[in-house]
Amino acid sequence: MPPQSPVAWSTFITGRDPSGHGLFDFVHRDPKTLLPFSSMSRIDEPRWKISLGPYVFPLSPARVETLRRGQVFWQILSDRHIPVSIMHMPTNFPPVEAGEALAGMGTPDLRGTQGTFTFYTDDPEELSRDVPGGRIVKVHAEDGHLIVPVEGPPNSLRKDQRFASTDLIVDVDPDGNAARLSIGGAVAIVKQGEWSDWLRADFRLLGWLAGARGMFRVYVKEFHPQLALYLTPVNIDPRLPELPISAPSSYSRTVARATGPFYTQGIAEDTSAYRQGVFTMEEFLRQSALVRGDELKLLRYSLDHFRHGLLFFYFSSIDQCSHMLWGKHEPELLEVYRAVDAAIGEVMQRFPDADIIVMSDHGFTSFDRSVHLNTWLWQEGFLSLQGPPGGDEGGFANVDWSRTQAYALGLNGLYLNIAGREKNGILQRGPDGQAVIRKLNDELVRFRDPSNGRQVVEVVATPRTELGPDMIVGYARGYRGSWQTALGGVPASILEDNTDAWIGDHCINADDVPGVLLSNRSIRATSPELKDLTVTVLGLFGLGPGQGMFGRTVF
Repeated sequence: MPPQSPVAWSTFITGRDPSGHGLFDFVHRDPKTLLPFSSMSRIDEPRWKISLGPYVFPLSPARVETLRRGQVFWQILSDRHIPVSIMHMPTNFPPVEAGEALAGMGTPDLRGTQGTFTFYTDDPEELSRDVPGGRIVKVHAEDGHLIVPVEGPPNSLRKDQRFASTDLIVDVDPDGNAARLSIGGAVAIVKQGEWSDWLRADFRLLGWLAGARGMFRVYVKEFHPQLALYLTPVNIDPRLPELPISAPSSYSRTVARATGPFYTQGIAEDTSAYRQGVFTMEEFLRQSALVRGDELKLLRYSLDHFRHGLLFFYFSSIDQCSHMLWGKHEPELLEVYRAVDAAIGEVMQRFPDADIIVMSDHGFTSFDRSVHLNTWLWQEGFLSLQGPPGGDEGGFANVDWSRTQAYALGLNGLYLNIAGREKNGILQRGPDGQAVIRKLNDELVRFRDPSNGRQVVEVVATPRTELGPDMIVGYARGYRGSWQTALGGVPASILEDNTDAWIGDHCINADDVPGVLLSNRSIRATSPELKDLTVTVLGLFGLGPGQGMFGRTVF
């Protein structure tokens, strides 16, 4: 609780509750600034630098670190010389140096985001602008020829941190539906409705002295009557990674030499392009199939090199496609299940004597109504504003902290405005804060949707830890904290229909979205939890106090 992917996977990875591993949401906040940040990892800038004109040169290395606490279970196996291969484990960025691993969910693109696509168009009705998860760039072709900038990483050697870029040259055949794409000496021919292979992009940071390499794919939506080109986020190139995406560091290069390049971005299915109308549903499913194709070749590589020990493999398609298809596009979602099922069947065929566990970190349900929790807090008197609500942009721009007792941030988190801890705290710890928690709990479970009388919040948990929220809100089926709430927004309404393409979710009361568990061994535990799986895996190798869900003692 909450049943969010980074929270649940961290529990499986460490065998600890959120209060032990420290992850409670996709988004955490700094109490001293109230600014949100990714809960999974961070990149610390070099401590020592020297300036020279517009440039700044590091005298010490930058450092990438995970924010998850606790020992990972496969480290215990590796320390006992049991081979482990951990392929795309979520929240394992940077990957733990134990066995062989490719990083999973939480791995950024080369811009340092969780995925920023680019859509080039000469549509006269469009404007160049940033959209959630991407960029729309207005272009103009001269006789079918245009040069478009491909943005890479922020230039860490410049004081202004401007994004480095390189040029992609596009020449459209005036007599057909094809184009020649040129970048850095490489050339690709792409027809309308087709995807290019991976194209390498070299970004200059300091002339020819320093640079960074990434890769991307191009999808041609149309050439005529308007030009419409989609570029994937610039992925870290596994053949020359700019950030630590594998353990050992050479492993991604070894895999790529055998399989060819593959998506390295942690969540590679581009749900943002679908949500922004850049992709149709059919185009989204095709892009998702490309990701699944990369996963399948990585799975087969892993199976080819597996002899004994532990192989963990993560499939992302069911989760990401469920967000976009759940409840309304069941035949299309069923095809995704069938594809993953076929891959599991291949594993069982190749290793019929292996112990096989198939698990998910959570289940799913429909997402019908958005809950603007900060607006509800304002209505109930827990949050004070300097004017009327209506701040969709987030960041608590209009909050009067001198009279605010509680605020929401993240998809399930609720924080008390504690004096000495929060930037502008007013509540005292102890009885003062506990009284607010009791009142909030009572009011939240009485919260009803005026449009249908349904209960909006089923349970409220209090983790009692300094690491995360003071309260975790467990919404009822069909409801979820809004996108605006996740970043501190206070929109005008409390509840509204979800009209987004993101129609399925799981960030609600955990009891309503249990995960799936299958195995080719008899499962004796009646109500297994994620922590039991951790113990079970160790138990299969004779470690720990028992056999977990297969019987005997568990932690």
